[in-house]
Amino acid sequence: MHDCYQLQTDAGRTSKLEHMYCLILARQWSFGTANGWPRRRLWLLITAASFTPFTLRRLVLALACTLMLLLFVILYQGIPPSFDDIRDILWGHGLNNILQEALLMSYLAYISNVSFVFEDYTWSHTPLPWTIYDLALRPARIPLNAFISGPTAGGPMNDTSQAPLAVSAEFYEHVCGGADTIPYLIMDWWKEQLEYVPDMCIEIDSSAHDLFDRFLFGGPRILSLWEPLLSSPILRDFVWSPLVQSAVARNFALLQPESARDILSTDSAGALHGLVAIHLRRGDYVRHCPNLAKWGAEYMGVSQHPDLLDKFDPSPYADDPERKLSYYLEHCLPTTEQIVARLHKIRLQYTGLRRVYVLSNEWAWALEGLKKALKEDGWEDLVSTVDIQLDRQQSYVSMAVDMAIAEKAEVFVGNGFSSVSSNVIWLRMARGTDLTSNRFL
Repeated sequence: MHDCYQLQTDAGRTSKLEHMYCLILARQWSFGTANGWPRRRLWLLITAASFTPFTLRRLVLALACTLMLLLFVILYQGIPPSFDDIRDILWGHGLNNILQEALLMSYLAYISNVSFVFEDYTWSHTPLPWTIYDLALRPARIPLNAFISGPTAGGPMNDTSQAPLAVSAEFYEHVCGGADTIPYLIMDWWKEQLEYVPDMCIEIDSSAHDLFDRFLFGGPRILSLWEPLLSSPILRDFVWSPLVQSAVARNFALLQPESARDILSTDSAGALHGLVAIHLRRGDYVRHCPNLAKWGAEYMGVSQHPDLLDKFDPSPYADDPERKLSYYLEHCLPTTEQIVARLHKIRLQYTGLRRVYVLSNEWAWALEGLKKALKEDGWEDLVSTVDIQLDRQQSYVSMAVDMAIAEKAEVFVGNGFSSVSSNVIWLRMARGTDLTSNRFL
């Protein structure tokens, strides 16, 4: 018994529960040792103490540890992989940045008569199957076939050429995993180099410089590939994955096509008549659009095609920063009033337009104001990204679902600074849609 009081006096922090267990143990085991408690008594006391209720101090400590762990996970998702990945592909970017590179890489492989190796869409190289983005879980990797089909994802080419089909990274590993591969840095002369490479398995080393960088996609140089890429099976035979197509068909009632063929067809005849799709990028563009004005940026390369009706020319405002910023924001981050005015003008130019589909990362409550304003302007209906009904698997490819709908719209109004809009225009051209049906904010 003396030992229990001595323990409380020495520690000064023993809880009532710990002291109670001490008294019980002292009565049950009255024998002791000259140097203190037996080991069994101490072990039981420690066990009892571990089941004491949480104190405020312990709760604060647990919360701090949880936040530190969460911060570690968020930071870790951006750390490059520790494994030896033989391919230096883009990862951690939006779908359309990845899609741009994949289309051009597969076209490069096609004209060089070699197989293109396609990878999963990779957001994070974390070893876990999930990562955190916008305070929500999202898959770290999604198979490319979940988004697209066609030659870039290993599909057949309806072409007379004998170019080999694209293969998955897993197949490449199986066939070439043990081969002595040679890295090549191929820029403007890549086609000639690839034609004369004797090796069966070829890797392109882009560690020093991206093979197709953002300056190529963001400038008019990309237009030199416009005609050959459109006429190639890479874009001509491009189709969305069955998962994406099933999501579009699932929303038949919302999209109101004239017939089921308009939903299922992949050619220009299968348009969603009466529908104008408009791309409204929000979120990070609140910061990005003012930066574009500071940099004096132009539209994405494809959006600078000379046959497109809408041109972007900030040169008259070069000496007036405020008017220059306003000009950029009108075309990059327009207000509700500006959007209504723009769509009103487009409706006058394209008779028959009655409904609006909005591709946007905007909050649902913010889009309600736009919907009300458009209905007051005479539009029959407005459907947006947040209205589309998707199951769990389809929700992971929602960006592709948006793009598939925009591709089928009778008229598309894009954001000239966005790779999403740029890719939609390219895909609309590949399916034979009139170039003048593509407009900009």
